[in-house]
Amino acid sequence: MSPVLSTTIDDAVVPRFPHGVRFREDKARGRFILVGPERIFNADDVATEILKRCDGRKSFGEILFELTEVFTAEASVIRPDVESFLGDLRDKGMVEL
Repeated sequence: MSPVLSTTIDDAVVPRFPHGVRFREDKARGRFILVGPERIFNADDVATEILKRCDGRKSFGEILFELTEVFTAEASVIRPDVESFLGDLRDKGMVEL
């Protein structure tokens, strides 16, 4: 069994997409996608809600607060999942933290 890696993101960090990565709506397929050099990720509904807020202006704390309202959940409950999701995308070069 491999160890579970945790990603802790400070509330002041401002997630953004690096040069060459775009988050956009694929109207033909009716979904959002994250497009990077030689990569495309289809975003499900939860990922879309997170990625729509990674605009390079909002801090992680602000994004987390907005997500608590969208999903009607406590920050302590959703924070680990949001941190893990963004940490995974950071490791793939699709988000800067």
